Amino acid sequence: MSSCSRVALVTGANKGIGFTIMRDLCRQFSGDVVLTARDAARGQAAVQQLQAEGLSPRFHQLDIDDLQSIRALRHFLSREYGGLDVLVNNAGIAFNTADTTPFHIQAEVTLKTNFFGTRDVCTELLPLIKPQGRVVNVSSMMSLMTLKKCSPELQQKFRSKTITEEELVGLMKKFVEDTKKGVHKKEGWPNTSYGVSKIGVTVLSRIQAKKLSEQRKGDKILLNSCCPGWVRTDMGGPNATKSLEEGAETPVYLALLPQDAEAPHGQFISEKKVQEW
Repeated sequence: MSSCSRVALVTGANKGIGFTIMRDLCRQFSGDVVLTARDAARGQAAVQQLQAEGLSPRFHQLDIDDLQSIRALRHFLSREYGGLDVLVNNAGIAFNTADTTPFHIQAEVTLKTNFFGTRDVCTELLPLIKPQGRVVNVSSMMSLMTLKKCSPELQQKFRSKTITEEELVGLMKKFVEDTKKGVHKKEGWPNTSYGVSKIGVTVLSRIQAKKLSEQRKGDKILLNSCCPGWVRTDMGGPNATKSLEEGAETPVYLALLPQDAEAPHGQFISEKKVQEW
């Protein structure tokens, strides 16, 4: 591969929405598309499935909970492509509502992947994003719904235009600590670790976009978070209202924003429209 080649990458892409985003990018993106998955065998099987459809994805193992795994991916992208053009942070987990795992454990595990893992990927890979690059952090409408259930004080903090990444990390850690102490409701948190983790992703995206605008103003990089909708996946369940193809629409739209586009940037997008935060 020459470093002139353009490259897009999707995390958690061996099934569900991630796999469908991969398929769409293989068809529409002019360049290589890298499928990443925590489990190499499942990732390779997904690649073979796309190859059987006449598409040409590449594969690289990635566990977003493992910093060494993220850094190995960063090294691969630097060596093979000299950077990254499109990053779709799709990897995430959710406990089933019927799961009996204690809530504080659900909180720790969910935030470890959905917030802290996504943040680690961004910390390592955002410096590789090339001019006119696109970054899509897959969040959820649950982030907005959960925000509205937070105490007024927490809402004010999460909506603040000046919140820093360090302050956001502190709040996410506080949620986990509060669940361990059994005081999260008293402290103004709602009873959903998935929802809180996605507040983290949405707010992190706003902070990152602002930082990009300040530090790389001329590079026209657009970074947004989005909600795919309620999709029929292992996570969404069989009764969800959207097909996988419909769920992939908004993330793919953001990943392929035209090179001369100046917006959206730092926004939360659902159904291809900016949502008020």
